[in-house]
Amino acid sequence: MVSEHSVAADGDPSALALKILVAGGFGVGKTTLVGAVSEIRPLRTEELLSEAGELVDDTDGVDQKVTTTVAMDFGRITIRTGLSLYLFGTPGQDRFWFLWDELSQGALGAVVLADTRRLEDCFPAVDYFEHRRIPFVVAVNCFAGARAYSAHEVCRALDLDPGTPVVLCDARDRASGKEVLIRLVEYAGRMHTARLLDSVS
Repeated sequence: MVSEHSVAADGDPSALALKILVAGGFGVGKTTLVGAVSEIRPLRTEELLSEAGELVDDTDGVDQKVTTTVAMDFGRITIRTGLSLYLFGTPGQDRFWFLWDELSQGALGAVVLADTRRLEDCFPAVDYFEHRRIPFVVAVNCFAGARAYSAHEVCRALDLDPGTPVVLCDARDRASGKEVLIRLVEYAGRMHTARLLDSVS
């Protein structure tokens, strides 16, 4: 059975393509993650940071960043035969949040990328998905030089709902990013199954 979160892929009616969002704060590594795992050339809508944006884009801690996503990133990865993920990277700045409602339509779940140097930047994404009951995992992008925290410490700092997975990752590494996506698909599958059972009980 094909859910609202999936479509037949490549003309094979038994194949599934699931929609996944990649969200988080400005400069946390969303574009990097989508690009690292995508098996197709990723679609990017990046623009150079401008002087006008200095008043609204907080680059503290990400001084090397010179571009920003202004609409979305898009990529695709095959997890196994018959199962592909379509990845939609959301823009991180407040002024682009109006796009989130459109992008989240039909999504199976989301990855919320977090940077422990700017952990508060992922609060809006966590709140967004919690309030809309969209399953998500928090993926801590382990930047060089950043203080290391355990998954449990991050979970407590973000005050996550019980059972919400927190995983440590390197957004530049394909294998690490793929593992995050597998964890999300497994978790979202359990959540959707539990809700379905609740609705018929």
